[in-house]
Amino acid sequence: MRFTKMHGAGNDFIIIDNMDGTILPEDMGALAKKLCAFHTGIGADGMMIVRPARKDGDFAMSFFNSDGSEGEMCGNGARCIARYGFDKGLAGENMSIETISGTVLGRRISEKLYSVRLNDPSVIKTGLRLCVDGREYGCCYVELGVPGLPHAVVPMQSFDTMDRSGLFELGKALRSHAAFPKGANVSFVKQLEGNKLKAVTFERGVEDFTLACGTGCASIASARTLSGDVNGAEPVHISRPGGELSVRLEHENGNIRDIWLTGPAALVFEGEYIDT
Repeated sequence: MRFTKMHGAGNDFIIIDNMDGTILPEDMGALAKKLCAFHTGIGADGMMIVRPARKDGDFAMSFFNSDGSEGEMCGNGARCIARYGFDKGLAGENMSIETISGTVLGRRISEKLYSVRLNDPSVIKTGLRLCVDGREYGCCYVELGVPGLPHAVVPMQSFDTMDRSGLFELGKALRSHAAFPKGANVSFVKQLEGNKLKAVTFERGVEDFTLACGTGCASIASARTLSGDVNGAEPVHISRPGGELSVRLEHENGNIRDIWLTGPAALVFEGEYIDT
């Protein structure tokens, strides 16, 4: 089985071409779990299947987390799949990619830099207070697209000085909090100067922190724009362990739309997976 390994700011993915329909939908989850395993497979945060578009897109993608669960969408993955689509001749410099949460637009800026227009938020709940081990945490809940990709944005100026194991346990607890019926990706956010932020995300399906989370950045920018902590009329720059991503969005009368995520899409290697 041929594959391509890519990463977007350290968030890494295995991409499989299934334009001929050889891989059946019922087998994709188990395949993702096998390929994403770091010690016995290729190793990645997730797997993306490239398949024919069903409507008017250039092509479609199915996204699977490393635990085999299907995800609604992935921002860093979308940038990588946009580069893959251009490099493989599936689309031009401007493209449309079908996902189960809606159509994502992609734009090639340079060989390694891509932008994607993510799905508009379908749900935004501000001012939530979540209790974990007797302590309350402020939170904004955002879902991107329909069905919505769930994100919890938790402002925390001290997250980068916390003990790693303590932050992990907090992220794990919030990820499965009763306030989130289908779970949530949890981003801890630190305000820097101006429109600069620092963040880490505990990702649902990976069940750990990743080096970057694109839809997490979109949710962070949306939440911080609504709270007035950043200027939504200007790009929001978010520092991640794997690099910096930027988000530009439209904000009017409390509504967020037209979210564009920009960042690197790097080709790591191509190869053949042999299951012996």
